[in-house]
Amino acid sequence: MKKIAVIMGSDSDLPVVEKAMEQLDKYKVPYEVHVFSAHRTPVEARDFALNARSNDFGVIICAAGKAAHLAGAIAANTTLPVIGIPIKSSTLDGLDALLSTVQMPSGIPVATVAIDGAANAALLAIQILAVTDSELESLLEKERASNAESVLLKDKKISEKFNK
Repeated sequence: MKKIAVIMGSDSDLPVVEKAMEQLDKYKVPYEVHVFSAHRTPVEARDFALNARSNDFGVIICAAGKAAHLAGAIAANTTLPVIGIPIKSSTLDGLDALLSTVQMPSGIPVATVAIDGAANAALLAIQILAVTDSELESLLEKERASNAESVLLKDKKISEKFNK
């Protein structure tokens, strides 16, 4: 199975990014976590991206706040799928990071999840790997069925209480 890279622009992003790692652990997907900055360590970020495929990565998740150029900088240097997580900061509540992550030029795509949407970033990365991994696909299908069952149970309780 290919690994997933989880890269954050700062260690202050860790509390959000941990939600991605929880999902990856749940599905037993191997991953590595790194701190690279598009602005403060551009050479290291570029080298990581250039070598990611040969280092057996299948997807790269990038989390960054404020200017949030990390996902774009990584995507510019690899053809692997890149998923951006805009991180909420005190400045503009994450809107700046969202716009920086989602506004990529044509030819350099970055999939972008919601502000602080680390769990969905991991699930999207897992879905990408599941395209060629039937075991992961089966686990995802079981989780979706479980989620549906949970919602239907809640519906039943609410309906019984209010629909008389």
